[in-house]
Amino acid sequence: MVAHLLALKWRLLRNGFKRSPWQLVGFIIGGLYALGVVVLLVAGLFFLGNEGPAFTSMVLTLAVSAMLLGWTLVPVLAFGVDSTLDPSRFVTFTLDRRQLVIGLLLGGFIGIPGLLTLLLFSAQALAWRSSPAAAAAALTCGVLAAVLCLAAARLSTTAATALTSNRRFRDIAGVLLIIPLFLLGPILTGLGNGFEQALGWLPKLAAVLGWTPLGSFAAVPADIAAGAWGIGALRFVLSLGYLAAVVWLWQLLLFRALENPPAVASGGKGAKGLGAFARFPAAPWGAVAARALIYWLKDPRYAASIVIVPLLPVMFWFIGSQTESYGLLMYVGPIIAVLMAFSISADVSYDSTAFALHVTSGVRGMADRAGRVVACALLAVPVVLLATVLPPVLSGRPDLLPGLLGLSLGALCTGFGVSSVASARFTYAVPMPGESPFKTPPGAGARMALVQFATFGIMGLLMLPEIGLMVAFLITGNALFGWLVLATGGVLGAVLMVLGIRLGGRWLDSRMPELMQATMVNR
Repeated sequence: MVAHLLALKWRLLRNGFKRSPWQLVGFIIGGLYALGVVVLLVAGLFFLGNEGPAFTSMVLTLAVSAMLLGWTLVPVLAFGVDSTLDPSRFVTFTLDRRQLVIGLLLGGFIGIPGLLTLLLFSAQALAWRSSPAAAAAALTCGVLAAVLCLAAARLSTTAATALTSNRRFRDIAGVLLIIPLFLLGPILTGLGNGFEQALGWLPKLAAVLGWTPLGSFAAVPADIAAGAWGIGALRFVLSLGYLAAVVWLWQLLLFRALENPPAVASGGKGAKGLGAFARFPAAPWGAVAARALIYWLKDPRYAASIVIVPLLPVMFWFIGSQTESYGLLMYVGPIIAVLMAFSISADVSYDSTAFALHVTSGVRGMADRAGRVVACALLAVPVVLLATVLPPVLSGRPDLLPGLLGLSLGALCTGFGVSSVASARFTYAVPMPGESPFKTPPGAGARMALVQFATFGIMGLLMLPEIGLMVAFLITGNALFGWLVLATGGVLGAVLMVLGIRLGGRWLDSRMPELMQATMVNR
């Protein structure tokens, strides 16, 4: 049974690459990137062995503790990242419970995250190469610590089944997780700046973690290297107890969940009236706009674009604080305009099988394109205007307003036109409705990157007139150029938006069967 489960996980992973050559290319690129990361980290472990045993033990204990904590917490929030061999799929089968637990646990190593963790934890032996006994202990404890990571991830996700089965919790958690990831640069910089102050208490923290489930396995080799065999044996036995306890708790919760699967709350409770559909004209474009607006407000894949908007000024302020130049804050409005307009470039891909509504209802392509633009514009226009007007006004540079408004309007309208064409012409695999916004289908990265790069590039080329006039204004200081930017951005952007909607509509009318087929293949 265990071998069958492992073979099933491998077959599911392998079959995911047969959908298109792009998926295989993307997996190869991702594998090479992961291999490069492994090589760098393994080299770091090798050179870490040149340091003293105390420092080596502190670094490894803290690093392993951080990774184990990540394995415990991230799967709960980033739900759906790897749903193969989901335990809920075995509810209707009568399987040997012990073999099911072993199979599900070891199956976690069939995949880049689990395999990467196993390789890194095993490579701890390089840091203790000066002591063969400590190196052997590091190899053994590294493998067991990797198993503990997978068991902790299974335990946390199973324990949170009642929460993650709730759609509202999944949506909120998926969106909120974007915040620390987006601000990872400032967070790491702050931690780096405070590293010297932290050197005084990090050894004490590592010593405490060495007796907890987070870092006990990582601390065993240091005891062996120091000749404290008794303490090392005691710590190893305690670590095995932690591992057994985690597996036992997960097994208990797993069996309970299989016997009494949580009921998924049905949507639509308490809904009255037509909602957003009552607030738009009774026309095809109005129906599309209402449906797209519901996506923006309730789908975490779209909500992620809204959450990033208030974080951009924070990021630009942080960059300015590092260089003592806050000029980049002036251009937060045009940048937000580009990102908001680009966000609808994958609308058909995000529709997934729901795109069949557009195919079977016979909605015209122009109505489809216009409705999606209107829905996005209702949210984007107020945000872009505020982000464009406030920085120059608050900083005492109102002379920049005409030029910045022209750039923002041109970026938003031009982006709407380009995105209307791109989503009608190109599709790629994206997270399915209800899945984590962070889930990337195998092999989707290469095609996604190529399409997105081309879309951004075309936006930039079409905005060259506004950009050139803005540069002329900044160089000469002539206010006339600023007003020309405003006029050019408004007029040229509006023309390009209309042309993009019309061209995208024509392509949508002629390619609906192909687009429907593509959304099915990208599932």
